[in-house]
Amino acid sequence: MVGQRFVQLLDQHPWFEVTAIAASASSAGKTYLESVQKRWKLATPIPEAVKNIIVQDASKVEEVAAGVDFVFCAVDMPKKEIQALEEAYAKTGTPVVSNNSAHRWTADVPMVVPEINPEHLEVIEAQRKRLGTTTGFIAVKPNCSIQSYVPALHALREFNPTTVVASTYQAISGAGKNFTDWPEMLDNVIPYIGGEEEKSEQEPLRIWGTVEDGGIVKASSPIITTQCIRVPVTDGHLATVFVKFENKPSKEEVLARWKEFQGRPQELGLPSAPKQFITYFEEENRPQTNLDRDIEGGMGVSVGRLREDSLYDFKFVGLSHNTLRGAAGGAVLIAELLKAEGYIQAK
Repeated sequence: MVGQRFVQLLDQHPWFEVTAIAASASSAGKTYLESVQKRWKLATPIPEAVKNIIVQDASKVEEVAAGVDFVFCAVDMPKKEIQALEEAYAKTGTPVVSNNSAHRWTADVPMVVPEINPEHLEVIEAQRKRLGTTTGFIAVKPNCSIQSYVPALHALREFNPTTVVASTYQAISGAGKNFTDWPEMLDNVIPYIGGEEEKSEQEPLRIWGTVEDGGIVKASSPIITTQCIRVPVTDGHLATVFVKFENKPSKEEVLARWKEFQGRPQELGLPSAPKQFITYFEEENRPQTNLDRDIEGGMGVSVGRLREDSLYDFKFVGLSHNTLRGAAGGAVLIAELLKAEGYIQAK
């Protein structure tokens, strides 16, 4: 599903053109249309520009890399195999923008939300030295669910959040499925998603970490605890959040920081960047997944129901589109940032 989102988002992109598509050996030799038409999961049709591209074998690294300036990677393979595949592409001098989790904790691989930690791209220089390349590298995006609450917390970092409790209510597309594939999700909630809670608690600390000696050292605070629940919606991850601060802001200060927050993508005017990164809804019943997941083309984050709390300082609700901001769209935005900052160039 993420691969299909990449193809959709890159159709008529102002900077990037899809010139190669690679997958497992079983798909190699087919046109992209033949490969996916019976498994196409998106509401929009398969873009005309890619229908007749012949799918290549992704394991033939030199062959694929020869036809592209950089690659997006979203594969279903064991972690060590993903790590080896991505490093093989990087060693050919080909930048890799990854949607996979395999390299999220590799010290010299930046895991980036472009509005939050663009300075982490500095570790690419050290990574290139390790891999023995002058142009190749790997950059990754974080877990999709944390985008529903980390941006809102990041905008308040000056007040030093110390403790965060978050519960995420995650769409079925996060598992790469729709209701046709997963009929048992209809009228159902599953209170477990393998590996999600660890990612949701630890990955924000790496995003808020510091660049030291050619690697990323994760932050020590805030302490984050989460529960991650699968709910019967197609797209959109919603989070309920409780937060305590060392220096408690006023409600007016919180709302002002959310409204004013901009990052490097907004400064650069990147093609996929939302003009308003964080949108606050005054209505008591917003944000709603069905109504608000597509805000700013699915690249914005929605927040609502900000209230003071009896145990914590504040509580609120956040929402992000998991396959756009959270997955393929977030990776495209990273690639745009990398191009704008000179890390990706035509070969």
